Amino acid sequence: MSFSNISFILHKPQLSENIGACARALKNFNFNKLILINPKPIFPNDKIIATSVGAKDVIKKSKVYDDIEPAVKNIDYLIATTSRFRNKNLKHIQLNDLKKIDFNKRVAFIFGSEASGLSNNEISYANYSLQIPTNSKFKSLNLSHSLIIVAQIIFNLINTSFKTYTKSKKIKSATKKQVQAMANLCIKNLEDQNFFKQTEKKPIMIENLRSIFYKMDLSEKETRILSSVFASLAKKG
Repeated sequence: MSFSNISFILHKPQLSENIGACARALKNFNFNKLILINPKPIFPNDKIIATSVGAKDVIKKSKVYDDIEPAVKNIDYLIATTSRFRNKNLKHIQLNDLKKIDFNKRVAFIFGSEASGLSNNEISYANYSLQIPTNSKFKSLNLSHSLIIVAQIIFNLINTSFKTYTKSKKIKSATKKQVQAMANLCIKNLEDQNFFKQTEKKPIMIENLRSIFYKMDLSEKETRILSSVFASLAKKG
């Protein structure tokens, strides 16, 4: 296990203070990979640096993206934190299930904006959804509080060198980038075949397709096979 394998993603964070507090929390637990997607405040700014309290290096190394897809393309496992149960065929895990995750892989935790959390579109990119247990009558957690809970648990797991199951070394798991390319090829070919005839249903259909692919834990070989299948079907169409 390695701290360098773990990333923390803030999707559309709204408050400079929360961004700074998240950076501070990461450094508290020896993490340094912070990713921001379309932050509302100018990044970085003086308020972010001030509230990071000594974690300026984390802020300086942070990466900023306009959209989720390029932000997660090099991630092996994406875990979406949410306070709401999603009625999707997705692996829903609790904090104590994190010990089953292979942290030798590149793992990222994504946190939604303070106002609305993560949408089903962002959830569709995830391998797992993670729910932090809270008072059922008051579930909303501050962004930095959610992050620090997860960071502390992963810190303990890495420091105790928890041994997880391993696959055969001959099997290489597909990267998010490879799965993205395969999924995008499938979606493009479906569009070319006029599969999405009901335009109002197209977004949710694409979300569901993407969710199917990302939760399958595909190997590199399997993504190549599926890509070949999709390309072949497009030619025949």
